[in-house]
Amino acid sequence: MAIKYAFDKLQESDVKITPQRMAILEVLDDNQGKHLSAEQIFLMVKKRRPNIGMATVYRTLELFANLDILHKTSFDAGVFRYEFCDIDRHHHHHVICVECGDIVELEDDLLHPLEKEVEKRGFKVVDHSLIIYGKCPECQ
Repeated sequence: MAIKYAFDKLQESDVKITPQRMAILEVLDDNQGKHLSAEQIFLMVKKRRPNIGMATVYRTLELFANLDILHKTSFDAGVFRYEFCDIDRHHHHHVICVECGDIVELEDDLLHPLEKEVEKRGFKVVDHSLIIYGKCPECQ
């Protein structure tokens, strides 16, 4: 489903689906639910397309983020992580273990009531993000 959505977005934007872009989409599809860094994606794609360069991966990830195919989040000092955007535009939040770095998604939109309160004050909410840091059960 995510790859079909990505194809549709690329076609709408008149962006070619190159073998390199396809390999990146396949890696992301195979690893849904994980929050991969560009370096992790590069290493996985390199196994499929040995001639791909890191710059191509970075450019492609930026392109996909700009087209709302991927969501780009920084959980830790300057390292961006990528995941497919939710097709229904549902927000989800993250809990990160400060010991092992495990990332868990919270599917409930916990900030919806807060957004409504902000909108009552005349603001137009365009996005939000919530990251909670703690220790997972295994690290406690």
